[in-house]
Amino acid sequence: MEEESQNNIHKTTRGIETLLGDPKKAIRRLSGPMVVAMLVQTLYNIVDGIWVAGLGSDELAAVGLFFPVFMIVLSLATGMSVGGSSAISRKIGAKDKVQADSAAIHTLFMGIIIAILITLLVYPYIREIFLSIGAKHSVVDLVVGYGKIIIGGTILLIFNNIASGILRGEGDTKRVMYAMGLGSILNMILDPIFIYSFHLGIDGAAWATVVSILITSTLVFSWLFIKRNTYVNFRFRSFKYNGKIVKEILRVGVPASLAQMSMAIAIFILNYLIVKVEGTDGVAVFTSAWRLIMVGLVPLLGIATGVTAVTGAAFGAKNPQKLATGYFYGIKIGVVIEAGIVALIFIFASQLAYLFSYSQNTAHISDSLTKTLRELVWFLPTVPLGMLTSSMFQGIGKGENSLAMTILRTLIFQLLFAYILGIIYNYGLTGVCWGVVVGNITASLIGILWGQWEIKKLKRKLILNHYQDNEIT
Repeated sequence: MEEESQNNIHKTTRGIETLLGDPKKAIRRLSGPMVVAMLVQTLYNIVDGIWVAGLGSDELAAVGLFFPVFMIVLSLATGMSVGGSSAISRKIGAKDKVQADSAAIHTLFMGIIIAILITLLVYPYIREIFLSIGAKHSVVDLVVGYGKIIIGGTILLIFNNIASGILRGEGDTKRVMYAMGLGSILNMILDPIFIYSFHLGIDGAAWATVVSILITSTLVFSWLFIKRNTYVNFRFRSFKYNGKIVKEILRVGVPASLAQMSMAIAIFILNYLIVKVEGTDGVAVFTSAWRLIMVGLVPLLGIATGVTAVTGAAFGAKNPQKLATGYFYGIKIGVVIEAGIVALIFIFASQLAYLFSYSQNTAHISDSLTKTLRELVWFLPTVPLGMLTSSMFQGIGKGENSLAMTILRTLIFQLLFAYILGIIYNYGLTGVCWGVVVGNITASLIGILWGQWEIKKLKRKLILNHYQDNEIT
């Protein structure tokens, strides 16, 4: 038994070797699979909307009404996932497998507790929640059926996210890609079967989501608990509560959840500003353009995963040079990729606008949508500076800095400049778009300066500690 324990302490995987090796190579290897997985997931989101739209406007409205509730659940799941992933990476960097195992178990237990609380607090009151905001009864009936199925599967959704976070934390993004890709493809296949072939309507869309998550969760469960071919191990018999680890997970996880919620709030406020200056057509133009711009951010989301894992491992290993290399390399490739995406969107803006203006009812917004795309696209080139600084802060365990960076970018500067240019200077939708661009550039420049300062501070601290250790010796 003692020999087995020793073997587990020195256990390694290809993901761990990547994580602890060359930071540039690690960023590429960890980010690539996540980019693929997120592109497939983005495609699923579009296809899912198309299938539901075929049912009618009430069904589409019902899914739209439930979306904020789903986003809150998803943000809590994502927060715990990011918090656990960051803690595991740091423990791996410090070559402390026992604590890495403990961080994984704590994250899992915390996720299960959150899932149970969400189910108990939301499931019985879904009808009251949507009646209270004034939704008409026919739509509320649809929301209740759809929402209860999704909320009933909360424990699967949160387990799936946390398991993916554990795998990301140990550098195994390939299997995360397989799981996310499988779930998205299954959902696209099951949607028309459950919605139309089984005549379940909007409930079928919910069942397709839950069934695909169930199958994906079963796959991930087999990796973690049956095959046990991951770096971390789950030994529940020897588990002991560790408040310090819980604090580490929450310090990153809670701000990550709040950051995701803040982005949804920012879009809500931007829509409010646009209604004031351009009416509902302006909202249709902006949200359609924004949806396409967000597809352009998918590669950055994958790179952000790699930056968090690599900087976390480097921080745990007390290697600020490696941390800086991974951070700045992630920004470099992010800027290059986004510059290419800017060129493509700018050149093909009219063709992309046609995707949302092909019908007689929407043809009148085509020119405005093309113009908005060509304005809003300049948001993309500087996003890596701010977004990947937030990822680096998550990696080193400073979730509050990551949250502050996101709030600066989404809720302060973007909204401030959008209000000034769109409302005060009365440039309308164009003003709002350029406000978003200018606000993001301002926040991103602050972000990279802040990131550089944090790394320099870390280097000084390590040099001081080394000096003090030599003095004592």
